[in-house]
Amino acid sequence: MGKWRVDGQVTERQLEMWTVYQHPRDYPDKYVARKWTVTPKPSATHDMFVADSLDEVRALLPDGLHCLARLEHDDPAIVEIWL
Repeated sequence: MGKWRVDGQVTERQLEMWTVYQHPRDYPDKYVARKWTVTPKPSATHDMFVADSLDEVRALLPDGLHCLARLEHDDPAIVEIWL
């Protein structure tokens, strides 16, 4: 877990990311955004959004995130990652 200094206080926080999937196996006709915690190691949470389109699922993500394109070796269902 990362340590962060906020207002002079040291606190522990987890790095979180949202992975957006197009037509994953468990929702073959939908777009899904799943929240992951990255520190100390990647771990899926139970938080997720399900929508009919990519624009709809993007609109459900928390404000202030930045989009990263999928990598060539990522699962084909992954569209993008938001940090």
